Amino acid sequence: MDLEELDARLEQALTSKTYAELAVLTADLPKQQPAGDLPPLVLKGGLHGAFRGPGRREVPGHVIAQGGLAGVKLDFTRVDCRLTEVRVEAYGEAAGVTIVIPDGWAADTSAMDPGIGGLKDRTTSDRLPGTPLIRLSGSGGMAGVVIRHPNRWERRKLNSNPARG
Repeated sequence: MDLEELDARLEQALTSKTYAELAVLTADLPKQQPAGDLPPLVLKGGLHGAFRGPGRREVPGHVIAQGGLAGVKLDFTRVDCRLTEVRVEAYGEAAGVTIVIPDGWAADTSAMDPGIGGLKDRTTSDRLPGTPLIRLSGSGGMAGVVIRHPNRWERRKLNSNPARG
C-alpha cells in the first residue's frame, strides 16, 4: 500500500458512520487467522527439555506442556495475545513445568491436580483490563508445576532489552 492509498483509506475511515463503511476499507486485505483457531501449541520436555522463551509471537488459545524427564519452561512475557483467555494444560511428570506470565495477567488454577509434586501459584490476582486469564489444568506429576510472574533476573533481562523479542 502506498502513501496515497493509505491517505485515502484514513480519510474514509475518519468519515465513516457505519461498520459497513469501515468494512469496505479492509475487505481486500489478507485475512489473519484468529489466535483462538490456531492449533494447540504442544511442548514436550522429553530427555532434553523444552523452552518457549519471551518473544513477539501470537499465542494460541490452547497450550499443552509436558515436563517429561528434563522439564518445560513456558514464558508468556512479550507475546502478542488478543485472547481474553488461554487454556494451558500442564503435566509436571518427572521434571516439572514452569509458566511465567507478565505482570497484570492472572491465572485460574482451580482445575489443576497438584499430584505428588504440587502446584505453586506465585501470581497475583491483580488482573489489568484487557489482559488474558490463564486457565491452568492438568497434573503436577512427580515434579510439580509452577506459575509465576517474572523473577528478578528475568525482569532485569527484559528491562535491558526492551525492544528485543
